[in-house]
Amino acid sequence: MENLKNEDVLKAIDSIRPYLQADDGDIELVEITEDAIVKVKLVGACAICPMFSMTLRAGVERSLMKQVPGIKRIEAVN
Repeated sequence: MENLKNEDVLKAIDSIRPYLQADDGDIELVEITEDAIVKVKLVGACAICPMFSMTLRAGVERSLMKQVPGIKRIEAVN
């Protein structure tokens, strides 16, 4: 898992959670793959928001990759 620890990823997710919750959304960690891809599920208003892709890439991915070196990509799952 390229030294990615669940605790580190969860801590990073917790740091962005208030921003998503402010818009009636949230995020859940689904899986960290062997090749350092973090799979998350956006829920609530975030799951149906027209800005979903931008939130995922510019918000979630950028923040998590900055906080947890080694993450290769963030993917959203349903």
